[in-house]
Amino acid sequence: MAATVDIEKYRRIEFARNEVTGAVGDSITVLPIVVALAVVTEVSLPHVLVAFGIFQIVWGVVYGLPISVEPMKALAALAIAGGLTHAELALSGLVLGVVLLVIGTTGTLAAVERWIGEPVVRGVQLAVGLILLETAVGIAAEDPTVAAAGIVIAAASVAAGYGSASALIVLLAGGGATLAIAGLPMPQLPGAPSVPPLAEGATRRAAEGTFAQLAMTVGNAALATSLLLAERFDADVSADELSMSMGAMNLIAVPIGGIPMCHGCDGVAGKHAFGARTGGANVILGVGYLGAALFATSQLLAAFPLALLGVLLAIVSISLSRSVLKSSNLPLSVAIGVGAVVFNLGVAFLVGVLVHLVIKRL
Repeated sequence: MAATVDIEKYRRIEFARNEVTGAVGDSITVLPIVVALAVVTEVSLPHVLVAFGIFQIVWGVVYGLPISVEPMKALAALAIAGGLTHAELALSGLVLGVVLLVIGTTGTLAAVERWIGEPVVRGVQLAVGLILLETAVGIAAEDPTVAAAGIVIAAASVAAGYGSASALIVLLAGGGATLAIAGLPMPQLPGAPSVPPLAEGATRRAAEGTFAQLAMTVGNAALATSLLLAERFDADVSADELSMSMGAMNLIAVPIGGIPMCHGCDGVAGKHAFGARTGGANVILGVGYLGAALFATSQLLAAFPLALLGVLLAIVSISLSRSVLKSSNLPLSVAIGVGAVVFNLGVAFLVGVLVHLVIKRL
């Protein structure tokens, strides 16, 4: 049966102080990843921030809950590591938009999840973490002194009890250094979106990345997010509903210059931990992203300390990699993660699915 969204069953929108602090919870992993994408790829940060701002506000209003809006991390990690071009990234986002919309409207997400399997999802999360870590080390090694300063800042954040926000704190430190070097730019509108030629994105690498991302999206962004919303907010938001909203989001975001986006249980947990209880946190964060888009110039990005970017990615990679410890088949999940680094993510994912299906039949 097709899934429908019953708006009345969700909560209201408030703008209390806890919603302001809660808004930070979803930006802890979002900003480091999108800044990294903008620095090392052809992705336009102003347009990405506009897309995130729009959909933070849209889903905050639609659901009345602090729903997360995050990058699709498998695709983002591959793009940051040089494994996907801008065209491949954009086409993968559109393909996933169609797939997620179909899955959600037909109510077949649970069947897809059973086919992929939880150990495979955890393995893909580990793979993404390891790919990001490998990239992070290479970037940080270009300026060990600056990287060491970033590590000290991150360690101090953990020691002060702000470990969950350490990546954001390092990003703010890098932003401060960037402003000191380049100065505050004049605000300017992002202009017309620059969408790469999608025909150039129809490659095997894009297909492999799309399949691997689907595993993470089904497990982490739909099913796990649905469960977390029920646990933390007593809200009945089905995984199929989330799949529908993610599908629609990508089909709109990519053509306006955004990147593939999804919901995610880590973003919901982050918003809850920082105090968010309603969709007001989304509205506040969305307005913040739209404001930031006015100042995210190419000159500012060029001045950002690259070695600090490496530290940022390392922090994000460690956070993602730790999810493997929750796997119901740790050896299989670890094998997928290691296989992704040794071979590639697509091969590791497909082999992992086949092994999982064989184990289920034994």
